[in-house]
Amino acid sequence: MNLSLPRRVLARATATLALAVAMATGTTGLLSGNEAHALPVTGGSFSFSGDEGDYISGGQSYAYATASQDRMNVSGNTDNRVVTVSVDGANGDWWTLNLAAPSGKALTPGTYTGATRYPFNEGTEPGLSLSGNGRGCNQLTGTFTISAVEFGPQGYVKKLDATFVQHCEGGTAAARGEVHIENPAPPAELGLGLRIALDGTASSLNGKATFHGTVSCNKPVRVTVAGDVTQVKKRDLIRGSFSTSVSCIPGAPVGWTGTAVPTGSVPFQKGDVEVEGRATATDPDYDQPVTVSETVAVRLTRV
Repeated sequence: MNLSLPRRVLARATATLALAVAMATGTTGLLSGNEAHALPVTGGSFSFSGDEGDYISGGQSYAYATASQDRMNVSGNTDNRVVTVSVDGANGDWWTLNLAAPSGKALTPGTYTGATRYPFNEGTEPGLSLSGNGRGCNQLTGTFTISAVEFGPQGYVKKLDATFVQHCEGGTAAARGEVHIENPAPPAELGLGLRIALDGTASSLNGKATFHGTVSCNKPVRVTVAGDVTQVKKRDLIRGSFSTSVSCIPGAPVGWTGTAVPTGSVPFQKGDVEVEGRATATDPDYDQPVTVSETVAVRLTRV
């Protein structure tokens, strides 16, 4: 039995593998700011055309728009240096455009000349890359102009108006295009609150210590509450940890309870312990982990 991937999927996989291999060579300038989670474009258009002899366009013209049922996604880097736009045309076309400011600078309105292939641009060079439908430049030069750009938290791109010119392999033929994106105002970032109650219990049966408290949030999320516990009794250092998870709903604090098991043979006992607690959840809008912490002294009673 012969198994084969659809041509479009195979082309994407091949392009991704090629980029991964190139990045593994140790080229600098690849990781300045974490790339944010790509989000759908609410309203936008993307178009380009090329001169005869341009490899990317094949001398043809292409146009896509969300109003025409073409899908677009956009993401920025958390340092606002790079914007990545991907297009999945209703006709099966797929394209990716990267626009990047020079290293250490945010992408702002203006014209960026002397651009080279992103993500291999270095130093003062801006980065540019238009690729797709199984085609990409090995080396490129170009220019792009940012007429407007607005970022939100975590690389959220609210607005982008840009034009670009790209030359492959040192040729004079060029691909010329433009992109326009208008998204809603960015969602608020996930806010978490953690409270550790100042009272707990030490079991006389199994030596475990039980703690409790509350978490709060501004979005519905699943929150993991974990902590490290330390107690000193006479010359004994007693340690343990606990972890639990609860569903948090905005509006009111949600209770949690966790039990720490001593790591050694000495049980937790009546008296004070130090609890270093952490609450962690993933922001559903930005796909980023958020953690808050609190360290308190808790008094254990024996039960």
